[in-house]
Amino acid sequence: MSTADAARRDWRERVHQASGQAVPAAELSLQAPAGLRAVPGAGHVTLTWEPVPEAIGYLVRRDGVAVSQPDVDVAAVPACRYVDTGHGPASYTVAAIASMETVGPVSEAVPAAPLAGGPAAVSVRVDAAAVTRDLPRPWRYMIGSEHLSYLLSKDETGGRPIGEELTEALRVVRAEFGVETVRAHAIFGDDLGVYKEVDGQAVYDFGKVDEVYDTIMALGLRPIVELGYMPRDLAADPSRTVFGYEAIVSPPKDFEAWSDLVRALVEHLVDRYGIQELIENWAFEVWNEANLAVFWTGTPEEYFLLYDVSAAAVKNVHPSLRVGGPASAANGWVEELLAHVAESGAELDFISTHTYGNAPLDWRPALARYGRPDTPVWWTEWGPTPTHFHGIGDGPFGATFLLHGMKSAAGRLAAVSHWVASDHFEELGRPPRLFHGGFGLLTVGNLRKPRFHALTLATRLGDAELATVVEGDAGGVEVWAARHADGRVGVLAWNGTLNQAQADGAPELSRAVSLTVAGLDGDYTLTHHRVDEWHSNIGAVWRAMGGGDWPLEHQWDKLRSDNTLDELTPAAVVTAEGGGVTVDFNLPMPGVSFVELTPR
Repeated sequence: MSTADAARRDWRERVHQASGQAVPAAELSLQAPAGLRAVPGAGHVTLTWEPVPEAIGYLVRRDGVAVSQPDVDVAAVPACRYVDTGHGPASYTVAAIASMETVGPVSEAVPAAPLAGGPAAVSVRVDAAAVTRDLPRPWRYMIGSEHLSYLLSKDETGGRPIGEELTEALRVVRAEFGVETVRAHAIFGDDLGVYKEVDGQAVYDFGKVDEVYDTIMALGLRPIVELGYMPRDLAADPSRTVFGYEAIVSPPKDFEAWSDLVRALVEHLVDRYGIQELIENWAFEVWNEANLAVFWTGTPEEYFLLYDVSAAAVKNVHPSLRVGGPASAANGWVEELLAHVAESGAELDFISTHTYGNAPLDWRPALARYGRPDTPVWWTEWGPTPTHFHGIGDGPFGATFLLHGMKSAAGRLAAVSHWVASDHFEELGRPPRLFHGGFGLLTVGNLRKPRFHALTLATRLGDAELATVVEGDAGGVEVWAARHADGRVGVLAWNGTLNQAQADGAPELSRAVSLTVAGLDGDYTLTHHRVDEWHSNIGAVWRAMGGGDWPLEHQWDKLRSDNTLDELTPAAVVTAEGGGVTVDFNLPMPGVSFVELTPR
């Protein structure tokens, strides 16, 4: 038995013995990751190491400094592999983390330097007869949206109708990706008029809430009800606001009145939509990113009190309704909320947190330490950047980032909610131009960005995940393959990096891929779709048209006609020889290929 296997066994035994007992991360004695290896390749160094069972993630250090990006809110990675690109010779170490505050000792240092040249060769083998599991689809449960009152807006951005197009964007992601729920801020915002005090008495009005939720329901979606922000008349300090729409981020002046409001909303929703509907399809999340002062002006203790009274109010309506949190930025307060509810006894049906610019961490070891191994983990916000108007998400870099994160999360997270569906978004002001670095999968005008196409291709994969082997100088090349019940085999391959400085491409990271799909027999129609700078990239089309802020009407027509998921090569009929089909192609960085074989 290897050292890593023995460590896993010991960890499982300790968790079993402590079942139902809280084990704070600070009480753990983390080990340094063993077996750090640094393998140089063309334009990169690939680091791998042995897992530490208690770890939720790992900090990679280059020359003693944690490897990160200026626009990434969590530097740690969830898995035991990291591809470092865009740097010269360095000395690498790795440390495990068990919470955002608990970092273990560093590994022994390993020196390495990337190799020159490219494109290097990568061999990919997929076995169409070897099913590994049902394909997890973490993007299907939830999508993010701007505050839902925006659905009612009659205003325009760039000459496009806001409410109409935001509604259409949500319809599109429901239809094309099978998304089930939508999460948004500010259901208690004063623009929806839910709470007033008249002569010192609380008055509730859920009429506009009904309008937005009826709209969502008509699309086939269900809300994840984020309980926030604070109504003006209930706020301890109504002057404390965030965003252009001035959401109030103060604690309540009266926690009992807040509890009454939450309960009144839930009771109203039950009356309108039915208790079974809410139990099966809805959930309630307490606040948004209270660990950031910009979103919560109270203390941590006041947030945990808010959590307790909110959870109790939801559960008082019906014990089977789901409630959770902390809906935190950058993985914050997850360990703290677990410790708090272990003491307070408050209900917690799911853990939720956020990350931008990196793959989500793995909170399952922490849940096991608190006797909650089956509690779902939801990433209720996730995307390539937390920064408005940043830009990196509009091109093919965003496509490879999205696929890297979704595959990393598959099978360990119940939901990864891309933030957001549409560029109709006004937190820090409405979009100033068509391509402005918006968070949306869809632009104003509902043009499909490369990120949208990437999710389209992932959705096209079948339900039976297939075994894959990637050999050679892979670098940032990753592969996901699956088979449909009718025998179609799809292979999704992408070439990416987390280094935002290379978002526009790096020739030394391009790869010559030889893909073989084994376990086939007979003739197949082969199609090959591509997302890169020159394919399925509507931003490049707009630049070639001259760019500018907003299209004229005839330019919208041209953009819509060119807003396609492009084929790299025309469809062709191929015959499986020796039980397989081989396809050779170059894969730039960033770039995505989807090869599909359909039996004839």
